[in-house]
Amino acid sequence: MDCYLGVDVGTGSARAGIFDGQGRMVALASRIIRMWKPAPDHVEQSSEDIWRACCFATREALKNSGLPVSAIKGIGFDATCSLVVLDEENRPVSVSTSGRTEQNVIVWMDHRAVVQAERINRTRHPVLRHTGGTVSPEMQTPKLLWLKENLPATWRRAARFLDLPDYLTYRATENDTRSLCTTVCKWTYLGHKGTDGLGWDRNYFVRIGLGDLASEGFARIGRKIRPMGEPIGHGLAARAARDLGLVAGTPVGVGIIDAHAGGLGLLGSRLDGAAPKSEELNRRLALIGGTSSCHMAVSPEPRFIRGIWGPYHSAMIPGLWLIEGGQSATGALIDHVIFSHAATPQLRREARRSGKSVYELLNARVAALAKADEVANPAELTRDLHVQPDFHGNRSPRADPTLRGVVSGLTLSATLDDLARLYLATIQAVACGTRHIIEEMNRKGYRIDTLLVCGGGTKNPLFLREHADITGCRLVLPYEPEAVLLGSAVLGAVASGRYTSVLAAMNAMNRADRVITPIRGQVARYHAARYRIFHRLHAGFMADRKTMASV
Repeated sequence: MDCYLGVDVGTGSARAGIFDGQGRMVALASRIIRMWKPAPDHVEQSSEDIWRACCFATREALKNSGLPVSAIKGIGFDATCSLVVLDEENRPVSVSTSGRTEQNVIVWMDHRAVVQAERINRTRHPVLRHTGGTVSPEMQTPKLLWLKENLPATWRRAARFLDLPDYLTYRATENDTRSLCTTVCKWTYLGHKGTDGLGWDRNYFVRIGLGDLASEGFARIGRKIRPMGEPIGHGLAARAARDLGLVAGTPVGVGIIDAHAGGLGLLGSRLDGAAPKSEELNRRLALIGGTSSCHMAVSPEPRFIRGIWGPYHSAMIPGLWLIEGGQSATGALIDHVIFSHAATPQLRREARRSGKSVYELLNARVAALAKADEVANPAELTRDLHVQPDFHGNRSPRADPTLRGVVSGLTLSATLDDLARLYLATIQAVACGTRHIIEEMNRKGYRIDTLLVCGGGTKNPLFLREHADITGCRLVLPYEPEAVLLGSAVLGAVASGRYTSVLAAMNAMNRADRVITPIRGQVARYHAARYRIFHRLHAGFMADRKTMASV
């Protein structure tokens, strides 16, 4: 049996999944990766630790599969859009104020470069049209500028700045090929201008203070830039093959950002008996939920939407324009609300005693409260409790990393029932953020009414139900819940030659499963009222900020 390996590096772990040519998972394994937070808004990792985790997960997945090594015909990598720094000998270069060499990765969620991002945005450079009008501190040019200004020794020593997916393919193949996905989405590369360096805007880098990268011919950030899934060089290098326990020369596809891999594992699903064409894709949004959430849609023409990243040419599906909405904290926000509450110790004790997760217990508590309060729908438990969810800033469509959260309706009580209500209100706030993103997309020509969803939050039935009811969209769950890993395996299958294009591989390997339809009537009216409050909470926060700025 010919199979394909997908390797996914998320925020907290590396995972390896083996799939057959129809997208069915054969085996899965994972390994935790380390994280450091040496200062406020600084989040760091180690590329060596990440590679070791990838190797462990791959070997374990292969062992679990029972397959011979020769069964793996292609490999795809995806990862978070974190920044990796290496020297001339490919050794780690510290990005940390601690000076520790092993801490050579600035994690995607790191917000140390807020000031640099603000300075870049004040230039209003034309390149920024393709980032929704502003760059985020989560993108790479603000982080590069921060390194240059704050760690000059690191800047001088660095020979390569790589997006994490490109680091993984470089480590695997020893060929420095960068991805159109990473460079276009996070480095301001203009994919519609061409590949292999033609899309770098020299004037932009000079204008923002990174002119030395331009004067070097962009050697440190990538001269060879290729479409996702294209085979890299001569495939898996001998050293990496030994590390991973695979066969040298196995084709390795150009990599992709983790959330975008989720898009490749979702958007090709057949719905209503047919593979998607342009008309159907115009109605589809891939929602990849986890620590944060990404919301991705494609179209044959560019659509510029203020506050939403893109349009990016060929950054997910080659030949199509991608736009990307997102929320900086979703799973992270829900966990923060749960684990910072006064009732958390009681909740943990009940979880240990029952053998259930805290989310299962809270969902059951919500259902019990709805029955006790005799409300028609559990959503109505939050009638007097509202959350504005921008605790870690807003990625889109407000595109303001300095925003902060708001909770309205707290009392002096802090029981487990109070936590359950606040948990529900937080999920509803996250879903309101998704609704806001969809509305902005639909104003510019999309007709989104279908969300294809994957990720951690989608394992939570309450999260799914509230998203369907609040957005008014049907939710489609994939047959293969590990859609991000499947997206990486899609790239491996394309690199191997099994499929002629990424879209062809998606159509063959993506499958839909359960569909959740939104409840209309009174439930829709209730959420419409809460959505108006969602916007008023933001307006009130901005008014408060303006008042305090005048003092």
